[in-house]
Amino acid sequence: MKSTLMSVGLLAWLISLVSATALTYKLGANEQACFYAISPKENTKMAFYFAVQSGGSFDLDYEVTGPEEKIILSGEKERQGDFVFTAQRAGDYKFCFNNDMSTYTEKIVDFEIAVEDEVRAQLPAKQGTSPEQTSALEESIYKVSGQLSTITRNQKYFRTRENRNFSTVRSTEKRIANFSMIQCAMVICMGGLQVFVVRFFFQGARKGYV
Repeated sequence: MKSTLMSVGLLAWLISLVSATALTYKLGANEQACFYAISPKENTKMAFYFAVQSGGSFDLDYEVTGPEEKIILSGEKERQGDFVFTAQRAGDYKFCFNNDMSTYTEKIVDFEIAVEDEVRAQLPAKQGTSPEQTSALEESIYKVSGQLSTITRNQKYFRTRENRNFSTVRSTEKRIANFSMIQCAMVICMGGLQVFVVRFFFQGARKGYV
């Protein structure tokens, strides 16, 4: 029972060290949207992930700026990105998405902003537990947390691939349908033209005979 309570306490402690924001946002045509994350102190580890799920060519421009408007990360016409950097100064960090290249197309963007304290706090000692046991349990929870983070990123990646593949399939189906309609129209036109030519020849032959 004590071991279970200790595990729950450690897990809650680890969660308290990480603050994350995972959102899905609809970015309109010619729209720029910015989101903010606060670094509580200097040299804080920050993670930034985004993926365009649908819309246009699945690309957008992004920019990350620090408290002094210093550009930390930037890119143009990117489909997705996964970055980890150290916030050297405390303050507000701005994460912006730009869809200026699209005149009519809106885009669905999944993104996550995580702020993690790199310094591990000292856990209070528990009665009946040795420091070795506490340290081993702490390391195990850190490994599980890392593996869960990897699984989450893989799920997001496969979700993005699935959405893009569905979009490609829908686009291909639409092109096939349009091409089939054009073929049917061309066949009808060619049939009407052939009928007209045959009637013209027969009418000309009949006039020459008379």
